[in-house]
Amino acid sequence: MKETDFLKKKAEFPVGMAYVPWQNMEHVYENLEEAFLIGTLFPELNKPFEGRRRK
Repeated sequence: MKETDFLKKKAEFPVGMAYVPWQNMEHVYENLEEAFLIGTLFPELNKPFEGRRRK
């Protein structure tokens, strides 16, 4: 779909809604270098990917 087509038909698309639950952060990593390597300052958000790769 071209951008001009979208602009003409945008009224046909429903408004999106999102649900984002509140997150209570109680702890932080004391070692900031560790937090940087993990990608979060909050241990509660450290959710490493544990799935497996599909071939």
